[in-house]
Amino acid sequence: MRRDQKEPDQRRSARVDPGPGRGGSGGVLFDAVLLDRDGTLVEDVPYNGDPDKVRPLPGAREALDRLRAAGLRLAVVTNQSGLARGCFTAGQLDRVHARVEELLGPFDSWHVCPHDDDAGCDCRKPAPGLVHAAAARLGTTPQRCVVVGDIGRDMAAALAAGAHGVLVPTPVTRPEEVAAAPCVRPTLPAAVEEILRRQAAVAPGAPRAAGTVLVVRSDSAGDVLVTGPGIRAVAAHARRVVLLCGPRGRAAAELLPGVDEIVEWPLEWIDPDPGPVDADRTHRLVQRLAAVGADEAVIFTSFHQSPLPLALLLRLAGVPRIAAISDDYPGSLLDVRHRVPAGVPEPERALSLAAAAGHALPGGDQPRLRLRRDAVPAPPPQLDRPGYVVLHPGSTATARACPPELAARIVRALAGAGHRVVVTGGPGESELTARVAAAGGVDLGGRTGLAELAGIIAGASALVVGNTGPAHLAAALDVPVVSLFAPTVPYGQWGPYRVPTVRLGDAGAACRDTRAATCPVPGHPCLAGIDPGAVLDALRLLGVRAGTPADPTGAPRRDGDPDGTRRGAAGAADRVAVPAGGVWSGR
Repeated sequence: MRRDQKEPDQRRSARVDPGPGRGGSGGVLFDAVLLDRDGTLVEDVPYNGDPDKVRPLPGAREALDRLRAAGLRLAVVTNQSGLARGCFTAGQLDRVHARVEELLGPFDSWHVCPHDDDAGCDCRKPAPGLVHAAAARLGTTPQRCVVVGDIGRDMAAALAAGAHGVLVPTPVTRPEEVAAAPCVRPTLPAAVEEILRRQAAVAPGAPRAAGTVLVVRSDSAGDVLVTGPGIRAVAAHARRVVLLCGPRGRAAAELLPGVDEIVEWPLEWIDPDPGPVDADRTHRLVQRLAAVGADEAVIFTSFHQSPLPLALLLRLAGVPRIAAISDDYPGSLLDVRHRVPAGVPEPERALSLAAAAGHALPGGDQPRLRLRRDAVPAPPPQLDRPGYVVLHPGSTATARACPPELAARIVRALAGAGHRVVVTGGPGESELTARVAAAGGVDLGGRTGLAELAGIIAGASALVVGNTGPAHLAAALDVPVVSLFAPTVPYGQWGPYRVPTVRLGDAGAACRDTRAATCPVPGHPCLAGIDPGAVLDALRLLGVRAGTPADPTGAPRRDGDPDGTRRGAAGAADRVAVPAGGVWSGR
């Protein structure tokens, strides 16, 4: 054992508060589904102003009725530049939409961008304005919405708003759009099936009261952070929660709400650089696990890890009830054997295991990443004020790191556009961050622990980062992310969760799905080809301008509106044809 310490500031009082602005239906993932019109609901007829040409896609009505029956609200979010080009009138558009509803049933809201590409509006997809408008009209937040569409613009708008995206490709969908999508399903009925499956997987069932529960996530800091919602679900029903983690995840464990005690112990079948298996040391681990006195254990793992070695040790330690995800036959090692399809976002994977074990998030706690507010310090004084852009170029897995030359060019472009840039990195990355920051940024590499890094990110307007732990810190702090995402693992599983994001990089590169820690392709082509100008465009899409301040208090942002409040649900209204904030809003 490396360390076993009870943290006074991690007691129950520090973990039961769901945070301000966190009302709602708790563990339920989605309140609404926002659907593109042409190519998703109906056949794509260019610039259609004729209701007689409306043809629903196969199975659309039945799929939408399933969503309605499940209590999900529905809205349409559609680009219709034909209005700006004079191809049809507002009255003709209204009659087309009336015909869509006649064939497919009523929608709770319609949201149309009437502009052309050169208008520079905030509503034309891939901008997120339609998603924000629809969520507000439906009385929810983008994070609790799913956007279903047929092209990359639909997915980009979803991610930029912090919503979930499901791509249903058509013959006009480009291969690179399919590769970059967080989730792909072949038809609208299949997309609806996936939405309802994900919703059901984390739905609260009969709560299971528990005494002491041992939860396990023995992996890196990012892995521990994405497990946080599952751990909070367990904590909501337990008297005491003990987290077993490895040395690489300890700092993240100290930031999680819901943890009363931490046991740090590296596991040879999980660690990437393990020592030899030692019988005496394994015996000491069994003794330590027995000393926890757990009434049950929930073993959280990544999709490629087995829980069974630890389950065996927990049986030897006398733990009477063990739950885990396992594709392998567990024999008598598991009491709850849970299975999850490939590609599910890691936070939802953890939540679904907790729910299967009888522990779902309670009402008032949203299914997203969170940190203990008392564990995140203020940014260091040299940063003067919030509103800077943080660039974190490194990663413990070099295949997921931003190439240093590219990172320096990004800093130079950001600084040239008037952004204040802060470059961060771990203790072993001081040389890297000094080299990158020399292009025009403030170098804080090697000077912060994980908690201090969280404090720096909390004061940022945005974070530019690869697929590594700080991306999940930003998601927990509701700070927008420009994700330089190497496709070695699926984006839909490991991308920043429920936070406004723009994904950059070649999603179809040769390293795709290799799970490689070191880049297997010379030159790191999946990221090296990113144009720094694309990072500036991404920041603009996220609403980040040079000098844009974060929350002036430096506090983490919350679900809901920027002021931390939630809009009430809009009442039903007759269809209107009135531009609202540039968005043509309807019922």
